[in-house]
Amino acid sequence: MAYPMAAPARRRRRRRVPLAPYLFIAPFLAIFIGFSVYPMGFALRLSFTNWRGAGALEVTGLANYRYLLTSPDFWGSLANSAVLWLLVVPVQVVLALALAVALMKARFRGVFIATLIAPFVTPLVAMAQVWIILFDQDFGAVNQALGMAGLPAVGWLTTTTWAKPTLALLVLWRTTGYAVILLLAGLQGIEPQVYEAARIDGANAWQQFWRITLPLMMRSVSFYVVIGTLTVFQLFAEPYVVTDGGPFNSTRTAGLYLYDHITNSDLGLGAANSFLLVVMVFALSLASIRLLRAREDA
Repeated sequence: MAYPMAAPARRRRRRRVPLAPYLFIAPFLAIFIGFSVYPMGFALRLSFTNWRGAGALEVTGLANYRYLLTSPDFWGSLANSAVLWLLVVPVQVVLALALAVALMKARFRGVFIATLIAPFVTPLVAMAQVWIILFDQDFGAVNQALGMAGLPAVGWLTTTTWAKPTLALLVLWRTTGYAVILLLAGLQGIEPQVYEAARIDGANAWQQFWRITLPLMMRSVSFYVVIGTLTVFQLFAEPYVVTDGGPFNSTRTAGLYLYDHITNSDLGLGAANSFLLVVMVFALSLASIRLLRAREDA
């Protein structure tokens, strides 16, 4: 008679939910909710208001979004960021992939990697000051070298033609080492037996790169394209220190335009700008990934 009573007791013990896992993740959940979920929700609410940091929130509905979507300054900042994206991300992917392939067989690989990553870990303001000294129109080392070659001086940072390429060159110099490390990690994940089989079949080095390396690296490349897109569209410190958005707003990036809302204490408009920027960057990243995945599946 004891067995029928023991069975429900065993079922109750099986249904008991252990508390230890939830206690272990509770600190993370508290930090995530307090510093990510709540600020994000508050910013979303703020984007529908007119608030300058004090007083009650004045609900304005979609007025902030309508203003931004009809603002030439907003679209101009996005256009500047888009041009910088074209100057940085495609060039950087090709350059980083080439360097990563070269480093796979290089001696003293650690020395080269340390050299490439040094600009990325160097304080940005110091690098920007060096860039200003190098590309100064009157006293810069680059124009001094052009003068020695009999060429005229160029307004690298003072003309709308050259300001964005000069700024893009700074971003390339600073972040390419990070891209190389990410792509090098992807290359090291390719099994050597795949290349050995290709060599047995008579594939040369170019055919191995085009038919094996590039398709197998598409996921790593897609990942870095997203990282690079986020980096360029959030670009703030470089244009702020080097050009301050000039000349004539030609380097006023989306990140710098967003900063203007903060300095003007127009926090509701700034929050709306942030969410529009998130949506547009997400769409651009998704389009880039789909194009790269189409190449992978081809």
